[in-house]
Amino acid sequence: MTDKPEATTGGAFAPLRRPVFAVLWGATVLGNTGSFMRDVASSWLITDISASPAAVATVQAAAMLPVFMLAMPAGVLSDILDRRRFLIAIQLGLASVSVALMVLSYTGLISISSLIALTFLGGIGAALMAPTWQSIVPELVPRSDLKSAVALNSLGINIARSIGPAAGGVLLAAFGAAVTYGVDVASYIIVIAALWWWPRPAGGNDELSEHFTGAFRAGLRYARSSRELHVVLLRAAFFFAFASAVWALLPLVARDLLKGDAAYYGLLLGSVGAGAIAGALLLPRLRTRLSADGLVLAATLLTAAATASLALAPPRWLAVPILLAMGGAWIIALTTLNATAQSILPNWVRGRALAVYLTVFNGAMAGGSIAWGLVAQAAGLTTALALAAGGLVIVGFILQRVALPAGEADLTPSMHWPEPAMAEPVPNDRGPVLILIEYRIARADREAFLAVLYRLSAARRRDGAYGWGVTEDAADPEVLVEWFMVESWAEHLRQHRRVSHADADIQAEVLKFHKGDAPAVARHLIGLDPPRPGG
Repeated sequence: MTDKPEATTGGAFAPLRRPVFAVLWGATVLGNTGSFMRDVASSWLITDISASPAAVATVQAAAMLPVFMLAMPAGVLSDILDRRRFLIAIQLGLASVSVALMVLSYTGLISISSLIALTFLGGIGAALMAPTWQSIVPELVPRSDLKSAVALNSLGINIARSIGPAAGGVLLAAFGAAVTYGVDVASYIIVIAALWWWPRPAGGNDELSEHFTGAFRAGLRYARSSRELHVVLLRAAFFFAFASAVWALLPLVARDLLKGDAAYYGLLLGSVGAGAIAGALLLPRLRTRLSADGLVLAATLLTAAATASLALAPPRWLAVPILLAMGGAWIIALTTLNATAQSILPNWVRGRALAVYLTVFNGAMAGGSIAWGLVAQAAGLTTALALAAGGLVIVGFILQRVALPAGEADLTPSMHWPEPAMAEPVPNDRGPVLILIEYRIARADREAFLAVLYRLSAARRRDGAYGWGVTEDAADPEVLVEWFMVESWAEHLRQHRRVSHADADIQAEVLKFHKGDAPAVARHLIGLDPPRPGG
C-alpha cells in the first residue's frame, strides 16, 4: 500500500485572513489558556489532598466523562439552536464554575469531593461547547479552507496548552490556586465579548425546523448509517484509549518518577503544547508527503516511543524534549482525525455527528484514564506506561489496514428532488411515510443496478430513512421497486433539503439502468390509523 498525500488548499494560515475567524480564534486561544491554568491548579491540588493514583485519574476522568455522556444531546442542541447565543450561555456557566473554585480555594474549603464535583460541572460545559464550537467552523471559512481552519483550531488549543500550563504553574507556585482560578474567570469574559461581537445572521422561522427528540433520532440514524464515520470512530477510539495513559498519569510522573514540583509539572504540560505547535506548523508540509493513514501511524508510533521513554524515568531535563515530541505526535493524530471527521459530514447533521466523534474521543480518554490509573495503582507507574506504549504499537499497525476516508465528496444540498405530488396539503406530523420508486431494469443489468442501488441505500438512511429495501414485481420481473420509510411527512421534506450533490451523482448512476421513455415513478404513501372495532 502506498501513501497518497492529502490535497493542499489555500494555505495553512488562509483562514486567518477572514476577520471573524481571526477574532474568534484569538479569543479562544486566550480562553483556552485560562482553562489550562485552571486544569493545572486542579490537577496539582488533588495531589496535595491525596497521593492516590486512582484519585488523580478520577479528576481527569471527571473532566471527560460529561463529554462522553452529553456530547450527543449537545450536538442536537448545536444543530437546532442559535449557535452564537448557545456558546455565550455556556461560557457564562463555565465562568461560574471557576468562580466557585476560586472562592473555595481562597477560603481553604476545597476538598476532593468538591474538586471532583466542580470539575465534573466544568466537563458538562465543555461537553455542551465542543460540538457547537466545531460546528461553527464551516460558517467562518469556505470549504477549501476547512482543513486549514481545523488545523488552526488545534494549533490555537496547543498554543494555549504551551502557555497556560507553564503560566498556571508559575501562578500556582507564586500566588496560589485562587489567583490561578481568577485568571481563568477573566479569560471567559474575553471569549464572551468576542462571541457577542460576532455578526452571525439570525436564523429565520422555518416550519421544518427540527425538534430535540426528532433531531436526536435523525442524528443517531445518520451515525448508524455512515460507514465513513464508523472508520474515523474506530481509529480514534483505539488511539486515544492508549494515548490517554500519559495524560492521566502525568501529574504522578512529574511528582513521583521525576521528583518535580508544580512549576515543573506546568513546564511538562507546556512542553506538550509547544510540541503541538511545532507539529501543527509542520503538518501542512507533512500532508504533501503522507496520506492521512500515514500521518496517524507515524503519530501513533511516536506517541508510543514517548510513553515508553517516560516509563524509564529519564532525567528531568530529558522529559522536556520527550514531551515536546509527544505533543507534536498528538496534534498530528488529533488534527488528522478531526479534519477527516469534519470533511465527511454535511452541515445539517454536523453538530450531532461531531458529537458522536467527541463521545468516542472523550469516552476513550475517560475510560483510558480510569483504567490506566487502576493499572498504575496495582502494578506501578512504570508498568502502566510500558503497557500503554506496547498497545499503541500493536493497534497502530493493525488499524492501518482500515483506511480513513478521503473526505472529498460534495456534501452541499443538491435540491434536485422535485416537489412531491399532493392531492391536498399534508400536515407535517402525518406519518409514517412510505416512498416507492419504480424502475424498469433489464435482466442483464440487474446485478450491476443493485450494486449501485445498495450504495444509494446508505444515503437514504443517512438522510432520514429508518427502513429500506428493494422488491421485484412477480408479474413482471423487470419492474423493481425501491422502497424506504421515514417517520413523518416533515422528515421526508427535510430529506429533500439534505440530499447532497454526492448523493445525486449516485442517483444518476442508478437511473442510467432504468429503461423506457417514462422516468422512474415515485409514489408517497402516508400511514393511516385504521378505525378500531367498536370505535
